[in-house]
Amino acid sequence: MARSKRIMKASEIPAFVDRVVKAGCDICAIGDFAYVLGDVVEMVAAGDELKRIDKEFGDRDFLLTEIVAYLKSLGRHIDPESPMQTWYGYYGNQTLH
Repeated sequence: MARSKRIMKASEIPAFVDRVVKAGCDICAIGDFAYVLGDVVEMVAAGDELKRIDKEFGDRDFLLTEIVAYLKSLGRHIDPESPMQTWYGYYGNQTLH
């Protein structure tokens, strides 16, 4: 019998985000209903660690809005309606000039 995948708890969201960042990925929310772990280059470079993180924390699909809210509270978000062309050069939606 196959073992079912672990279910992530809402209380683990900060630890999950911290681990993804420490893996070298710039996790951020996109609008109010999505997030990305990072860009493709970051995710490829951190592939093995992201697999370990996925296994450790388990299924988190049902926590999507809570993860997005947490990322937004940290300033790790992009508003798709903003004129910003890329996440690079921005931190917490503040220009880094």
